[in-house]
Amino acid sequence: MCGIVGYIGTQPASNILLEGLRKLEYRGYDSAGIATVLNNQIHCVRAKGKLHHLQEKLAGEENPAQIGIGHTRWATHGKPEEYNAHPHTDTHRRIAVVQNGIIENYRELRDELKVLGHEFRSDTDTETIPHLIAECLQGIRDQGSGIGDWDGIIQNPKSKIQNSSSPFLEAVRQAVNKLKGAFAIAVINADYPDELIVARQQAPLVLGFGQGEFYCASDTPALVPYTRAVLPLENGELARLTPLGVEVYSFEGQRLRKAPRTLNWNPVMVEKQGFKHFMLKEIYEQPGVVRECLETYLNHEWGVGSGDQELGIRESQENSDSRSTSRSTDNKGQSKIQNPKSKIQNSPIRLNLPADFYQDLQQIQIVACGTSWHAALVGKYLLEQLAGIPTQVQYASEFRYAPAPVTPHTLTIGVTQSGETADTLAALEMEIQRRSGLAKEYQPRLLGITNRPESTLGQLIPQIIDTRAGIEIGVAATKTFVAQLVAFYLLALDLAYQRQALSLDQFNKILDGLRQLPAEIEMILESQERYIEELAHDFAETQDFIFLGRGINFPIALEGALKLKEISYIHAEGYPAGEMKHGPIALLDAKVPVVTIAMPGTVFEKVLSNAQEARARDARLIGVTPMDEQEAEDTFDTLIPVPHVDEILSPLVTVIPMQLLAYHIAARRGLDVDQPRNLAKSVTVE
Repeated sequence: MCGIVGYIGTQPASNILLEGLRKLEYRGYDSAGIATVLNNQIHCVRAKGKLHHLQEKLAGEENPAQIGIGHTRWATHGKPEEYNAHPHTDTHRRIAVVQNGIIENYRELRDELKVLGHEFRSDTDTETIPHLIAECLQGIRDQGSGIGDWDGIIQNPKSKIQNSSSPFLEAVRQAVNKLKGAFAIAVINADYPDELIVARQQAPLVLGFGQGEFYCASDTPALVPYTRAVLPLENGELARLTPLGVEVYSFEGQRLRKAPRTLNWNPVMVEKQGFKHFMLKEIYEQPGVVRECLETYLNHEWGVGSGDQELGIRESQENSDSRSTSRSTDNKGQSKIQNPKSKIQNSPIRLNLPADFYQDLQQIQIVACGTSWHAALVGKYLLEQLAGIPTQVQYASEFRYAPAPVTPHTLTIGVTQSGETADTLAALEMEIQRRSGLAKEYQPRLLGITNRPESTLGQLIPQIIDTRAGIEIGVAATKTFVAQLVAFYLLALDLAYQRQALSLDQFNKILDGLRQLPAEIEMILESQERYIEELAHDFAETQDFIFLGRGINFPIALEGALKLKEISYIHAEGYPAGEMKHGPIALLDAKVPVVTIAMPGTVFEKVLSNAQEARARDARLIGVTPMDEQEAEDTFDTLIPVPHVDEILSPLVTVIPMQLLAYHIAARRGLDVDQPRNLAKSVTVE
């Protein structure tokens, strides 16, 4: 959501800024602009619409400036017009600012600054910042203390930047302490042409380190072509970038000792590699993502053999009398794990969580948004059905204002593909705060699931399951959703092992099924993509879709509907198939296709019966089901075949046709699949 790029160094900044913004297009935007310092003047160019409009304005310009900032804006305050585009400047156009986030107290600041003579040219909250910095800087120049005509400009006049002779840096520090809300900013000043100042509070910002040149960006893809050495700023930090290096300070003015780390990324990861769209590329990356996740977290020494190795436990003979793992049989005669010692070490799953992480666990609550919320619904099913733990799933945006009562021995899981989702982070922070100081059984126990462990989520929560999906560029989540599902399977199995909730036969059946899934997904992509592309032609004029599923596949129906409306702009709804008679069936006629997920298992016959009800209303029925199910073939008008898999694993195969159908319908309509209107990849504001 919005993109920031900044550069200071030895090369012309304009091209670096433009290319950096191009790498951040996936975040969603409606206008763009850059500002540089050239001949002691701010040179600012902005344009409404996509980056090519900005590039057209810059074409033919010769701008050797070696410092600059750039921005792609997703409108929050003010319409998506050029006068609201970033960068914004102060009254005298000496200071330029780009910002991500929302300044909550901008109205009060704006009114006070107007009284002091500042002239505003936009409707944005951002424009308050350059005026505020200019006022702080004037106060520093006039009196040296920072207290100018406006007494309220400094919250703590005695707190100043340590070991710095930069009035510009001090002015920015004073200004950010006056702001309320979530923000990341980058600032340049025509009077300080060798300084780029950045600050972060509740919105992501990363620094990049080169040889005599330094960068900043709201996300790492903008930095990868230039450097792998990065330093994510933390909340309440600001930094001064000069051609000589980087200094990091707290908002209170203390100098901080920080060291960059090396990204294990390849620039190819943020290229299309021959695919028409990033979304299609990422759909095809899913078999590899599942393989990588399983390879990382499955204990490959665990398995059923004979004798002492039946549980994958290799204990020394001399300790076997005191440490051996006993086994019993359940009422079906199946071998079960009975009080194994060293369970963590001997588990079939290795999530690298602390040994006492699951101790006395009684319930789980999950907070998430969007596609991650759908993954959490599948996770709830797995945690309850495999591990036997009561689980609640909450929209993070709702949980913040109506949290569940505090309960003992509760694990809270935050799920976010970017690790920067504002509502999810805020919900987790609130959970930490409201449990702090309570009795031991109420203390916060948190786990994060993300494909960006270097993100804010990774800084907030010490225990993270890295889904190993890597960067995802397409706004509509595909591979990150599948990776989140795999993470929930692994977590549920690990918990089931620790709680002795499954038999050895059940464990091995599920593990064998998981290992076969990458090949099953490849089979769907190879055999069904062309067919689904042709099928999409039938829906060029369709205005409504219904998606149905039951049990563990109900969340996949929700995900299918979300994917379709996200990128094709077709109204689509997902429902539990059994709920059709309770209202939605009134929507059905010959113009409303119904996509139904029907996988053999506990609810197969029920789903087919529900589909027949839709057929009786003349709706076109599309079935996602195995090919050789005769009853399903007789029920549906159109089949999208998927492999036979165990019902508990079926979401990982049934979601693939949903993604392909949404993609090809949108592509057939000539829409911007990777950057759908009004949407942003990372929702970093409330």
